[in-house]
Amino acid sequence: MALALNNLKPATGSTHKKKRVGRGPGSGLGKTAGRGHKGQKSRSGYSSKIGFEGGQMPLQRRLPKRGFTNIFKKQWLEISLAKLEESFNAGDEITPDILHKRGLIKKAKHDLVILGSGEISKALKISAHRFTKSAKDKIEKVGGSITEIKKEKAVTTA
Repeated sequence: MALALNNLKPATGSTHKKKRVGRGPGSGLGKTAGRGHKGQKSRSGYSSKIGFEGGQMPLQRRLPKRGFTNIFKKQWLEISLAKLEESFNAGDEITPDILHKRGLIKKAKHDLVILGSGEISKALKISAHRFTKSAKDKIEKVGGSITEIKKEKAVTTA
């Protein structure tokens, strides 16, 4: 028989008959329809709440609260001199936006810090929010220039 849309059917044993509850004692799921006797779960409209333990104090309320999240925590994006060495040519200008476009850092919205790990042999013009002492020394030693980006604080006047 040729394979066509009108004779497609699932493989044998892959489908099950729908469970018909509340259809008499002969079905095996008559009378209480598989819900047991009485109680909250036997009623229509019942839906369990996440974490509900039948009135017992739930686990998330029995455990003590600890610590806090500092919403003013400073986040830095770190990049090493070795990474800059392999990704840029001599004389290139490097800014957080350029690094983001090239996929070297995730987001340009966090402050960027240049780490002194690795060696550098090219003179690069690097702009970042912060430089480690060793990074500054290595960049200036090969004739590169650094520019620290200062973030201006918003001043409101009444």
